[in-house]
Amino acid sequence: ELRLNTEKKVYTPGQYQILAKVEAAGLCFSDLKLLKQFSQHARKGKIISGISQEVLDEIPSYVPGETPTVPGHEAVVRIVEVGAKVSRYKVGERCLVQTDYRELPTANSNGSFGYNFEGALQEYVLMDERVIIDPKTDERFLISVDEKLSASAVCLVEPWACVEDSYVNPERQTIKAGGRLLIVVEKNHQAGGVEDLIAEHKPAKVTTVNADDNLESLPDEGFDDIIYFGAKKESVELLNDKLAPKGIFNVVAGGEKFNADVSVGIGRLHYGLTRWIGTLSHDAGESYNHIPKTGEIRSGEKIIVIGAAGPMGQMHVIRDICAGIEGISMVCTDFDDSRLEMLAKKSASLAKEHNVGIKMLNPQKSPVTEKFSYYALMVPVGKLVADAIKNSAEDCRINVFAGIPATTKQEIDLDTYIANRCYMFGTSGSVIRDMKIVLGKIENGELDTNCSVDAVSGMAGAIDGLHAVENRTCSGKIIVYPELRNLELTLLSELDKRLPSVAAKLDNGGWTKEAENELLNVARR
Repeated sequence: ELRLNTEKKVYTPGQYQILAKVEAAGLCFSDLKLLKQFSQHARKGKIISGISQEVLDEIPSYVPGETPTVPGHEAVVRIVEVGAKVSRYKVGERCLVQTDYRELPTANSNGSFGYNFEGALQEYVLMDERVIIDPKTDERFLISVDEKLSASAVCLVEPWACVEDSYVNPERQTIKAGGRLLIVVEKNHQAGGVEDLIAEHKPAKVTTVNADDNLESLPDEGFDDIIYFGAKKESVELLNDKLAPKGIFNVVAGGEKFNADVSVGIGRLHYGLTRWIGTLSHDAGESYNHIPKTGEIRSGEKIIVIGAAGPMGQMHVIRDICAGIEGISMVCTDFDDSRLEMLAKKSASLAKEHNVGIKMLNPQKSPVTEKFSYYALMVPVGKLVADAIKNSAEDCRINVFAGIPATTKQEIDLDTYIANRCYMFGTSGSVIRDMKIVLGKIENGELDTNCSVDAVSGMAGAIDGLHAVENRTCSGKIIVYPELRNLELTLLSELDKRLPSVAAKLDNGGWTKEAENELLNVARR
């Protein structure tokens, strides 16, 4: 359940800790996934490595499992106090919060601000320097930002960075060097190409079994790569759970077909970063040749964004229009005509400027009959993945952006998937690289993240705001300003009635830094 706690204690930072005042936080559909799944959410679990339990025990804002948490992972903050041993942050810094702790894994994903660490839907938030420094790059997870940018524009870098990550995240294109490789062979199948792959990439451990062996006895999540030679539904379904996070499942069909849909763990594409590839040939190495370097759109791409008129869908549409890729066309689908109309208004001039053909479509009224080379799925429904495969063009990429629950399996047409050389992928959250890409676009005037804003609120309206996200009554993002304790949820379209001086600062109905400044002035009173 959601509760507004009006008397929450403000933490005193320990030696390695940072206390920050939250300037603004965006609401996200992922906050609702946390609400519905709570301790079963892939990011609410306990941290299992990467940091000692002793350190975690020192952090009162670390709240895994059944412990209540504070949501909110789209944030800009100002540091107001630091502990004596904090060395990389100082009081007064204004920072964008990178929320995705990929080197602190949970059982099915990784730690994250706003999940198993308290997030930004509060006036003050506590963070620990030992958590918010990237151990691989030594970069800070709190990124300094310019004072000239509005708080709303900065906090919306996070969702835009998640969108960016889904296009630019590097994909592994070989078996994992030093990893754990499982080879499974059906009777009368040739295990072609394996020796060359092993010689080139040198996995640390190779396990080879016949498909007739007891596949169930193999360890769950025990293999970074599974190469399966055959086309038997039962074998693939037994091997599903043997794939480790970030693992690749390679189906080498050897000229045979499944002739039936196969249940595949599609929920792990997004949270577990698992991948599925295949080939009709006998050569296991051929499948890897079709893995793209990233999920980026290509020249001449025929794109469909499903659920395009929601807040995240709008970001995908605008991002792809402005990507500078020649010859692309887009179909944007949604069940809500009013939201489609709003998206059409936001995207029309951009599409014209970039010479992108774009069409809005409500599939309840006009069924989609075309085939596409790129699917971007904003709705966390497994059947949409199956439908994308059935309607795929050759070399189709399927961006499973919506976070389907990690345990979800879905029957898909693997025969079509392999024949069309489809590649389905998902990403969760973002990394510092993505944040900096989007922040740079804002600073250079290439992107205005405020185009996403549809409503504003203080803490008094945050719960109503989350209900609005759930019920799809807002076509864009809701920005919460925690210091405005008593401001209720207010649509930008209603500002002229409730806060006319703020409405006067809008730009053709759109949110601006000037409107934000006026809101902070009048709503504090």
